[in-house]
Amino acid sequence: MKWGQIVRDNRFKAVAVLSDQVFEFECTMADALASGLVYQVRDEASATDAGGSIIEEFDESQLVMPLKPGKFLCVGLNFTDHAQEVGAELPKYPTIFTKFSNALIGPHDHIQLPDADASTKVDWEAELAVVVGKSVRNVDRHLAQDAIFGYTVCNDISVRDWQGRTSEWFQGKNWDSSTPLGPVIVPADQKDVASGLRMTCSIDGEVRQNGNTANMVFSPAEIIAYLSQFMTLEPGDVIITGTPAGVGLSLHPRKWLEPGQVVETEIEGIGILRNKCI
Repeated sequence: MKWGQIVRDNRFKAVAVLSDQVFEFECTMADALASGLVYQVRDEASATDAGGSIIEEFDESQLVMPLKPGKFLCVGLNFTDHAQEVGAELPKYPTIFTKFSNALIGPHDHIQLPDADASTKVDWEAELAVVVGKSVRNVDRHLAQDAIFGYTVCNDISVRDWQGRTSEWFQGKNWDSSTPLGPVIVPADQKDVASGLRMTCSIDGEVRQNGNTANMVFSPAEIIAYLSQFMTLEPGDVIITGTPAGVGLSLHPRKWLEPGQVVETEIEGIGILRNKCI
């Protein structure tokens, strides 16, 4: 099964995509996580019992950003091949930064590039996003794994010259309407990240990144355990977990996103983002 979110009657509604039916619920996806509803639904009967109603006509083009995260946390330099391509040592601890909701867009929305006089050095970064399903504080990695509700797809679009202005990456990572997320959340018990899921990013059909989640330095559970040492993580928080090799910064010559290009970001068995740059 998969979870997502649609807009109907000007309201965000959680949807559960089962094998034969799609059910909508009278709550947002964030509320479905906070209430535990997502753990109640396993089949059509339980979806009905939980208050879901069948959507007769549905396709994935109806899906918007799967939830508005309470906190959106990011991990840098978390793939061995990416650290090597940018000439960085493997980190001893997870490298943490944040994004805010102004940067986030849905799976089919346009990526808003900066005005050309502000920057033309805009890069792509395919990333696995982890959706927290349970509140945790100061847990080990086993309990951290249990706190993961599921996984979705993200592209951590980065304005590289602004990112490099200081030692803090924040200002290169938070441009308005730049970071697609979605289209669905796949429950964690359906995917084995450690064994490896293929991750790709293509620009106008040309594959630029072709990586695998097996090459993470820190696993999602290790990241959650680390974060939980100093902060409480709550249902609906999202953590993106780093990007594999193949970013534009490391190509020779370097390549950057341009208006009109279409960015496709895919993680095996989870979903694909398709976003046009404008």
